[in-house]
Parts: sequence; structure tokens; C-alpha cells
Amino acid sequence: MSIFPEYFKVGERWLLPEESRMDCVAVPRGDWIDIVEFRRLKAGEPVFVGRTEDGSEGIYMHTEAFREEEDGGGDAFAFRSGRSRETAYSRDYDALYELLRHEREHGFVVWVLGPAVSFDYDSRNAMASLIDAGYVHALLAGNALGTHDLEGAMFGTALGQDIYTQEARQNGHYHHLDLINRARRHGSVEALIREAGLKDGILRAAQGKGIPIVLAGSIRDDGPLPGVFGDVYEAQDAMRSQLRRATTVIALATQLHTIASGNMTPSYTVRDGRVRPVYIYSIDISEFAVNKLRDRGTLSVTPIVTNAQDFLVHLKNNLGNLAAPAASVPSGPNGDIGRKTAVQGHGGDRP
Repeated sequence: MSIFPEYFKVGERWLLPEESRMDCVAVPRGDWIDIVEFRRLKAGEPVFVGRTEDGSEGIYMHTEAFREEEDGGGDAFAFRSGRSRETAYSRDYDALYELLRHEREHGFVVWVLGPAVSFDYDSRNAMASLIDAGYVHALLAGNALGTHDLEGAMFGTALGQDIYTQEARQNGHYHHLDLINRARRHGSVEALIREAGLKDGILRAAQGKGIPIVLAGSIRDDGPLPGVFGDVYEAQDAMRSQLRRATTVIALATQLHTIASGNMTPSYTVRDGRVRPVYIYSIDISEFAVNKLRDRGTLSVTPIVTNAQDFLVHLKNNLGNLAAPAASVPSGPNGDIGRKTAVQGHGGDRP
């Protein structure tokens, strides 16, 4: 299977699977087509096979389904036709603002986040604000994003570095381990947030809104936090359970999770009997990272090469008046809250 809508001829009818994903096989189930992972295929089950995409073997791939009409005014030869750090992204941002305003009420927006989002005071608050404002319907990440976001709520640091000043705290390199141990003593992330009285952050915002959070583990995870999926197939199933509902996917500063999510997300979904596009965005400061997803088959992705923190603050500042959560930035491991003063700048109030 590919990311595109694929039609299969059964008798005299052409059938479109309502749920699809790459790296799977198409299995006929009477009058509908089931898309099955190879590991779930049972011996003896019939599978559609073919080497052509033009319908001649009963399989038609509709690659032009959502392509916008070109105005025809461009030259065959042109500079800067690719997507890179030199690309002008103003139009992409405006389109994304418009899309998210629509999707907040009419779609299902899945965010895929890397830990860099939690390393900065402004980006962490911006992400929490987007959650509180309803622009996030599911959150996929790894153990690191969850750990450092909670570390920020408890200690004001990420990997021991102050999330606002970027100064290394004394013995700060122990903070993420202290945080994980405390979370494990509480038994769950939810219990930690509630019983420790954590007041800000991405996971706190998601928990407050009842948003599904899927944290998939890796080979080198510290801890990990309770609730992190250590089994790769369980993690895939949990991620897929959210991605199959997606109408928009925004993957930010996490190459491997971006590729995994992109490859599980088709370019279309069926809503109320109508086929509509699924919008996929890949945001990273590395050109290699954003282009990697396209190289792995997700051809419908819109890449934006930018700093993750700047991207989130742009979204927060341009999606209307978002109610930013009250952010506490403890000055040390005892949880003392520093006095806040207003500072003019792109992030608003700062400690």
C-alpha cells in the first residue's frame, strides 16, 4: 500500500478502503477492503497482488486526487523551486493558520512532538496554550518529551538547564532522573501531576483537556516514565489508533517519530461518506530531517524548515487570543516559585 487512495476491483465494483496506511496489504472482506499489517496477516487469507497502478490488474492508484490546479504561468526553468532554509514560508504559515481554525471544530489534529519543544520556556507555554485552545486532539511523542516537560514543571529545567535562561543548574543533570523516580513512586503521570500539584506544561494541559497521549519508548530510554510503551508493536498500535482518526498531522522536531507517524498516515480519510485529504506537516531546523519523510514515501507532506520554538510561538501569536496557562518556573529543586515580571517580546510574560 501507498499513501494515496487505491481502488480495488471486486467483481464489477471498484472499492476504496476507508482506512489505509503504507507498508500493509489489502485483504478483501466481502464488500469492503481491509488494510492489514503483515504481522496480522493469517495463513490462507486472500490478498490483492499486482505490479501496476493503472487499473489494468484491478488496482488503481489515484495519485492526483488532491492536487491543486497549477496556474500555468510559471517558467520551466526557475530558481529556488525546492524546499529549504531559503524557502519563503509565509504562505505556508497563513494556510496552516486557516487550516487549524477549521480543524479545531471539524477535524482531528494529531501532534507529533520531539523533546526540543519542552526545552524552551516560550515554546513549552505556546504548545500548552494551543492545547488549551482546542487545536490539539491527540499527542504522540517519546519518553524524552514527557520527562523533560514534567521536569520543567517541577524544577524549571530540561536536562538540568533552565528553560528560560539556559543556565545549567547545580546538579541539574539529576533532575530528569529525580522526576522519573518520583513519577514511578506516584504510579502514573496523571497521579504525579495531580498529587505534586504541577501547574503548567504540555502534559498537564493535555491531561486537563482529556487529550490522548501516546509516549513510545526507545532503546536508550531512562526510566522510563510510567505509561511509556516499551513494546514496539504496542506503541505502533497505540499511535495508529490516533492516526487513523487524523485529518491533520503536525510533526515537530523528531525525525524518527515523524517518519513512523507519516508512514502510518494516508493522504486521505473518509468522513461521512466523503473522501477528504489528510494534511501532513513536517517541521524541523534540519533540511535533511524534513525531506527524510518525503524520501520514505509520504509524498503529500508539507515541509517547513525552521526552529521548533519559533514555529510554535508563531502559531500561538497568530491563532487569535489564546488563553495561556499560568506558568510557574521554580527556581530550584525545592519548588520555590520565582517572582514574575512582564517582559516585552514575542513570548509575552516571562519570569
